[in-house]
Amino acid sequence: MTGSLPPAGALLDAHELTARWARAWRPEQVAERLSGVGVPWCVVAGWALDLFRGGQSRPHGDLEIAVPAAGFPEVRDRFPEFVWDAVGSGRVWAGAGAEVLAATRQTWLRDPASDRFLFDVFREPHDGDTWIFRRDSTLRLPYDVIVERTADGIPYLVPELVLLFKAKETRAKDQADFDAALPLLSQARRDVLGGWLERVHPGHPWLAHLAGQ
Repeated sequence: MTGSLPPAGALLDAHELTARWARAWRPEQVAERLSGVGVPWCVVAGWALDLFRGGQSRPHGDLEIAVPAAGFPEVRDRFPEFVWDAVGSGRVWAGAGAEVLAATRQTWLRDPASDRFLFDVFREPHDGDTWIFRRDSTLRLPYDVIVERTADGIPYLVPELVLLFKAKETRAKDQADFDAALPLLSQARRDVLGGWLERVHPGHPWLAHLAGQ
């Protein structure tokens, strides 16, 4: 994401968005369409935790995946019958062009026939095959370290990183996700997450739980 947001862009209404996301795709639908794609991608956020867990634990308002920013065109080309809208700061740019895409990092796939959104793509910073955490550019990891797969081959972001992203706001659903995931985390995963939290969110209340206090 570079520069300031361009003018225009429609304001997002929460009630309208809920209705337009009501038929969001599931991870297996996206995985089928992206089979064989040459860029690393993975399911993120709440759905990623459910893929790690091995089953859906709660309703999800949308489906989010992440791709390296430079690899987005290859993903985009797998969905020629749909439209990509860019999103940023509470606004959406329908059918976003290159200028808007360069100024944003989030993209929603829309069905032009129904105007419903199908899934959300985060175009993430990276250096070649190395993923870069957008909130702390010193945290860099190879994609083959941060992505795991289900038995069916669906790639998902490792739970330690999902929870690191969720730690910023700690909404009710984020806290619930942490509480549900914690018993499933190995000591090694807890230690890694704890180190990242100390680095990015020092003093975060989850640290005590990770330490077993």
